[in-house]
Amino acid sequence: MTRREALNRVTLLMGGTIIGTQFLVSGCRPAGAIVAQLFEKTNLALLNEFAEVIIPKTDTPGAKEANVGLFIASALRDCYTPANQEIFITGLTLFKKQVKQKHNIDFMALNQQQRIEVITGVDAEMQNYRSKREPNAPYHYYQMMKELTLLGYFTSEAGCTKALRYLPVPGKFDGDYLYKKGDKAWALS
Repeated sequence: MTRREALNRVTLLMGGTIIGTQFLVSGCRPAGAIVAQLFEKTNLALLNEFAEVIIPKTDTPGAKEANVGLFIASALRDCYTPANQEIFITGLTLFKKQVKQKHNIDFMALNQQQRIEVITGVDAEMQNYRSKREPNAPYHYYQMMKELTLLGYFTSEAGCTKALRYLPVPGKFDGDYLYKKGDKAWALS
């Protein structure tokens, strides 16, 4: 997937984010102890590197520079059900184990090309899972990882101001703006 395709897809995601914000906030709940391990330094680094493969640094900052790993851990802790937290943690643990078995080293020690190959394989596994998934079956952990990476990146300062067109709203305050009776009011679009 190219960055352009990712930006096009995130447009849909961002629309859902704006519409579903109240639902997301109302769904926040305290997490169990299982998610606490995501906040360990090594796991935050792994989440950042994993996300960096999804949104790499180019002429704009990548996911690691936006510290998406911390966002992922926080969102999982605060806004996901214990069942989905378990799926994510179990999937991430299985991911680490599979990488170690296949390459005899941890994901963090892989070079960029190996990381891309590994993540591409996980993406294909997720696509296969989704095609055969029953309606009430749980999500694949990589789907959560990908969605949280996109959400975390494009709502971060780096994502908003450097990867997207940024126009601060409402702009500067001009208390002495010339107004003529009958002029139409301003609208933001």
